[in-house]
Amino acid sequence: MATTNLNIRVDEDLKKNAEQLFADLGLNMSSAITIFLKSSVDYNGIPFEIKKTGRAQSVSDEELLSVSKALIEKNKEAYEVLAK
Repeated sequence: MATTNLNIRVDEDLKKNAEQLFADLGLNMSSAITIFLKSSVDYNGIPFEIKKTGRAQSVSDEELLSVSKALIEKNKEAYEVLAK
């Protein structure tokens, strides 16, 4: 099978982080991109979900504490069993 070059432009930090990740996985950039392209062709689309996410909702410490206490009270019996 003949090969061809693929030139892409990406943020320098993104490239460095991706190279480190792929090296940790025993891959180089070319192999990782080839895996992505083959997976896309096999899947007949992008092989993972792409969606627009909402902004993270800010939660106060008081709200977090209140929810935590409610969960502890709700699951009190389970905690007691696990503690034994």
